[in-house]
Amino acid sequence: MERARTVPVVVIGGGPGGYGAAFAAADLGLKVALVTDEPSLGGVCLNRGCIPSKALLHVAKVIREAERAAAWGVVFTRPVIDLERLRAHKDRVVAKMTEGLAFLAKERGVEVIGGKARFAGNRELVVERPGGAREHLQFEHAVIATGSRPVSVPALSIDSPRVMDSTDALALREIPRSLLVVGGGYIGLEIATIYAALGTEVSVVEMQDRLLVGFDRDLVRVLAGRLKREVRDVMVKTRVAAIEDVGEGVRVRFEGDEAPQGEQVFDRVLIAVGRVPNTSGLGLERTGVRVDAKGFIEVDEQRRTTDPAIFAVGDVAGPPMLAHKAAHEGRMVAEVIAGRRAAFDARAIPAVVYTDPEIAACGLSEEQAKAEGKAVKVARFPWAASGRAVASGSGEGLTKLVIDAESEHVLGAGIVGSGASELIAELALAIEMGATAQDLMLTIHPHPTLSESVMEAAATYYGFATHVYRRP
Repeated sequence: MERARTVPVVVIGGGPGGYGAAFAAADLGLKVALVTDEPSLGGVCLNRGCIPSKALLHVAKVIREAERAAAWGVVFTRPVIDLERLRAHKDRVVAKMTEGLAFLAKERGVEVIGGKARFAGNRELVVERPGGAREHLQFEHAVIATGSRPVSVPALSIDSPRVMDSTDALALREIPRSLLVVGGGYIGLEIATIYAALGTEVSVVEMQDRLLVGFDRDLVRVLAGRLKREVRDVMVKTRVAAIEDVGEGVRVRFEGDEAPQGEQVFDRVLIAVGRVPNTSGLGLERTGVRVDAKGFIEVDEQRRTTDPAIFAVGDVAGPPMLAHKAAHEGRMVAEVIAGRRAAFDARAIPAVVYTDPEIAACGLSEEQAKAEGKAVKVARFPWAASGRAVASGSGEGLTKLVIDAESEHVLGAGIVGSGASELIAELALAIEMGATAQDLMLTIHPHPTLSESVMEAAATYYGFATHVYRRP
């Protein structure tokens, strides 16, 4: 048997939760080893998800804004897409970020070990290195941050290069003539936004009665209206009943209340129906770690598992499956391991859909608050009343506050419109700090800006909004 060496803290996984935990632990003076089976740090988010998709979404936004400029008297010629250079741009962005993480790991003294880790016991790991070599690591504390992977749907899992998951779609090997996106969640809609702007005829199919379940309907309605103008079809209450590669394309049959009649053929099909945690194959059965029926690791408020020396952060520790939530958990766990008092106690975790327009929300949604029986009032400010929004062609946006009817504390917020991803942070801070609607109303915001919509939404709650008149 190979001799084991001891490392005080071992982190399994190199995504935002993993490197976040490793870097924070090193900053706190702990000796850390990070094991990843990826070629570089960053995990799915940096290498095949958040960052490459945002690079491409920025390109999509440039194309769409150029198209809309025609209505203002500025007409651009039709863009010519150089796919090779576009892929190279995306890859350069990713490479720059991964190189930065490698530098930061080295500067902090974090040992990065390439290989696949599995538990040999509740205090020992075996790392299978490329080429078959094995290394045993004994640890005092371990952090599981192995992330998630796309859901595989057996009925849709045909052996065809024309059927893609999100990783395949973001590789951008070609711009197909037509694309069916199966799944109306944030991943599917972001990729639909990219391909539609590049010239693909996109259709979206969703089993539920609307897109983006979990976001309030009034926010989604704005995005749905834009999508219907920019894609071929949006089918809700519809599912894919059969799928077959017929050589020249993928033949699809639909079922449901609003399903189209007959079969349709698409050049490519994207399956984007969710993600599942990567907890299989870790050897957790050799530890005291418990996994629930959905594959998530059971953790407490410190993200400690049922095995006291092992922690779990990020997607494997339960929803929401968001990179910034994972990173926050990773830093918090490092503090716990270092002996500090810390726990995960977030009131507002922002969620963003980087479509055009963007949707962002944090805290309680209106629908969630009502389902929980909370007495709330809702304040809305339409961006049609915002000079900055109208001037920049974003007048269809909306800022919304969910307010406790008695205390007037802000419990939740949602924004749909250009730059919503940047605006939501103020509202997340407001919820975390226990701010009231009056606090937001009395905070002077610069004019003219989209951020004013936060102040004006709060003002509408009291009937004082300058640019919205509410009859007595």
